[in-house]
Amino acid sequence: MSRYDIAIIGSGPAGLEAAITAKIRNKEIILFGSRDLSKKVSSAHEVQNYLGLPSISGKDMEEAFRRHIQEMGIEITEDKITAVYAYGDFFMLQRNNGEMVEATTVILATGVVAGKPYPGEETFLGRGVSYCATCDAPLYKGKTVAVIGGSAHEEAEADFLSEVCGKVYYFPLYKETPSFHGDVEVIYEKPVEILGTMKVSALKTDKGEYPVDCVFVLRDAQFPGQLVPGLETEGNAVKTDLQMKTNLPGLFVAGDIAGQPYQYIKSAGQGNVAALSAVNYLAQLKK
Repeated sequence: MSRYDIAIIGSGPAGLEAAITAKIRNKEIILFGSRDLSKKVSSAHEVQNYLGLPSISGKDMEEAFRRHIQEMGIEITEDKITAVYAYGDFFMLQRNNGEMVEATTVILATGVVAGKPYPGEETFLGRGVSYCATCDAPLYKGKTVAVIGGSAHEEAEADFLSEVCGKVYYFPLYKETPSFHGDVEVIYEKPVEILGTMKVSALKTDKGEYPVDCVFVLRDAQFPGQLVPGLETEGNAVKTDLQMKTNLPGLFVAGDIAGQPYQYIKSAGQGNVAALSAVNYLAQLKK
């Protein structure tokens, strides 16, 4: 398995700037995110405080970002990372298809996740709570599972689970009407708690309880402490210094995940700093 110098997670201003800077410094990188780039950027009506781009619409800013990375030859790998594990002098990144990627350093630029984990979510992680359908579906062959879908992208995961599991309940957290090829029961109720003793036994909603063997919590992005075991956080933000270092050597953050203010210009600046810090870290390892 080849090992990248820097793996970057997130395709907003922070992740794109980190990729550009790392590319300029001739590092072997892989950038995970959406080819649609950032919904937060594209949906902005007008941005007035981004240096060099006065009074620009979100869509025009997104297009400017896209042209820049295309001219740099930077590609986006459209996979979701479900976990990042520190292994001494490198990291293993778990993709939502179950495959692993190795990188010497990692830059988290995943943005901020609204809300907080469901009660019971962290308690039963690995004991009936999962963030990766492809990875854990075989463990629940013929059993009953629930899927909390954060976006329509998760419908394919529920379809896959319906091929393996005996029963699949799907709880959409978005307005669009879900569509499935397999046997998936859609329930329009709000999940409020994951129940169990030694392992998960049910998903509680605002209207009732559903006995299940596993709850797949599929968000567009995960809370940083769940994505990277051992990562120090404060609320929804990661603890970092001015060089964007975290408590895990070789792991850096940038953008909204590093805390307020939530500004595009700040995110891009932190992406630049995080990439330079990663480059410096790699140089120190060679010594």
